Amino acid sequence: MPDAEELVAAALTAARGTDVREAERALDRLVVGAPAAVDAALLARLTRAVGRLWLRGWQPVDLDRLATRRLEPGAARLLRDTAAAQRRDQRGPVPAWFDDQLAELGGRWDDDADWLTRRADGDRITALRDAVDALVLVEGLPPIAVLRPPPGRPDATPRGDAGKSGSRMLDRVRALLAKAESTTFPAEAEALTGKAQELMARHSIDAALLDATAERPDRPSGVRIGTDAPYAAAKALLVQEVAGANRCESVWSDDLGFATVLGFPADLAAVELLHTSLLVQATSAMLRGRGERRSKSGSRRTKAYDESFLNAFALRIGERLRAATEAAGQEAVAARGADALLPVLAARSDAVRERLDTLFPGVTRHRLAVRDAEGWTSGTSAADRASLDADAPARQQVRGRR
Repeated sequence: MPDAEELVAAALTAARGTDVREAERALDRLVVGAPAAVDAALLARLTRAVGRLWLRGWQPVDLDRLATRRLEPGAARLLRDTAAAQRRDQRGPVPAWFDDQLAELGGRWDDDADWLTRRADGDRITALRDAVDALVLVEGLPPIAVLRPPPGRPDATPRGDAGKSGSRMLDRVRALLAKAESTTFPAEAEALTGKAQELMARHSIDAALLDATAERPDRPSGVRIGTDAPYAAAKALLVQEVAGANRCESVWSDDLGFATVLGFPADLAAVELLHTSLLVQATSAMLRGRGERRSKSGSRRTKAYDESFLNAFALRIGERLRAATEAAGQEAVAARGADALLPVLAARSDAVRERLDTLFPGVTRHRLAVRDAEGWTSGTSAADRASLDADAPARQQVRGRR
């Protein structure tokens, strides 16, 4: 009888192949192997593979996002727990953002002994299949851009955190956007969203000026935002437009299902907050437009309409957001002087572009195709209704880089 490590290796080789029967036979051999030894071999290989991912640019939330898309729920949960097990044995410094992500994912680890047997709930073969599938995924993932120093490196304790902020201003922005998502009045949503962008633009300028005088100024970092099907390209376009309006750059990795946004911490926080809210608003507006179209024409063909709607919404919203950012900049110039502000903003934009060129030297561009004129018109109109005019009455009724 082969030892446990050989059984695991054989099961992985079979699972990567095209012979389904051989994969099932290899899984059966794992089932009849010594449970404690098989569990230990699987855990050791999983934790090693997950630990290597952190050094190859992956973060816990990135892994969980992809696992949720590609694996069965049990296998995705297993990877969350494996990340917690790997953290326990992590050597070297571990940055706070890493532990924050693990906590948000909810992975937990109690004891190594018979860990998979205890998870099986009487169905060991399913638990083993989940573990093998998780290993196939993790060991097959490519390196991606390292956005923050990973655990174990001496520089793994950066000052800034692009994804978190206890700022009262950001708490206020979250409250404004939550109201914009929940209201049934388009003009109220536009006023709330406009006010949120105005606040974030001012906050970005304040942060830039403060950082310019800091002993250790911030450097551009990045976040990844999921772009799940359906209409992943349209969702990536929305990320890009929101990023551009907030002095960030975005690159879409369509094969991995996310867009990478590069920028300074305050701007990245703005992109994450605003994108999440606008995606909710765009989807709601699209569904309303789809229903109106069906009631008028009886058409049930929605894919081209939906995609054109979301593309048009993203481009139009991008124009509105950039206008709000420009207005905030002009206001700041009038108050503080062009010589004090413009060189600082220009230097930050140059730093972000340099970071983009370093991490993504082979980036290409993707041309938009309008497949449904009615969807494009409706999407543009929906974005116009969310015109981001913060002073509007409260109750009044592309290009893409990857």
